[in-house]
Amino acid sequence: MWRRHHAGMPVGVIDVGSNTVRLLVTHGARPVLSEREMLRLGADVEQSGWISERKLTQAAQVVAGYAEDARAAKVERLEVLITSPGRQAANGNELLDVLALAGRCPARILSAAEEGRLAFVGAVGLATPPPRRSVAVVDVGGGSAQVIVGTRREGPRWQHSIDLGSQRLTSRLLSAEPPGPDAVEAARAEVAGYLAGVTPPLPRAAYAVGGSARALKRIVGPRLDGEQLAFLLELVATTPAAELGQRYGIAAERTRTVAAGTVILAAFQQLLDTPLKVVRGGLRDGAVAELAERRIAA
Repeated sequence: MWRRHHAGMPVGVIDVGSNTVRLLVTHGARPVLSEREMLRLGADVEQSGWISERKLTQAAQVVAGYAEDARAAKVERLEVLITSPGRQAANGNELLDVLALAGRCPARILSAAEEGRLAFVGAVGLATPPPRRSVAVVDVGGGSAQVIVGTRREGPRWQHSIDLGSQRLTSRLLSAEPPGPDAVEAARAEVAGYLAGVTPPLPRAAYAVGGSARALKRIVGPRLDGEQLAFLLELVATTPAAELGQRYGIAAERTRTVAAGTVILAAFQQLLDTPLKVVRGGLRDGAVAELAERRIAA
């Protein structure tokens, strides 16, 4: 339904995550500008609990440049959305202030619930499952991960977030090259602890979004079931990141955290007891859809 309301001037969002900063500008249902830069703000948060002055400056420079690019694309509305770095860093409010000033546009720190809802809206908006079908969306980011269950017609009706993503798990347990089977098993135990006692309503279908899922799609295709994920866990445990990148065409900045992303996706797939289908869409798509709706309603 949101696609009909996307007519008019372009709208854009700058998504500031634990691993990357990304810009998406859309006009109607069509993306017109997409940019990204890997900053790894979450590495600072995991190491010290703070985002360093150097990283704050880098983030401000990237956001300022993206805001100028978006304005050159004639955006009518632009917003900066900060995910896990804003929630998890002791100076998250400083990050918010710095980026609002750099972007010269509204900026906000998303709660885990807001992040999950936007990821769900973006994924089902592009995947277009039957309106009443119960679906799950798994979104693995650098600093956190969410699973959301609902329908395209009614939206999310259940969701759960963990403060553990591919960047944080890599820093804790999977930084060796390759990490090795023992480290992967320790990482699986770490994720299992975060999901202990979590019982989602089982969906009829499940989608996976985010950089980790897209990387795994390059290796085994869009279907991530138990058998495929078992193969992937063994592969990432024993294969250096650089070799994975060369063999499967995965970007160098993504290969560093692909083992952790695999561990988290495997845990969510087991929790949902259904294969994950890697799809386009996610938080940024949901955010530009809602931004366009607010523009129409204003």
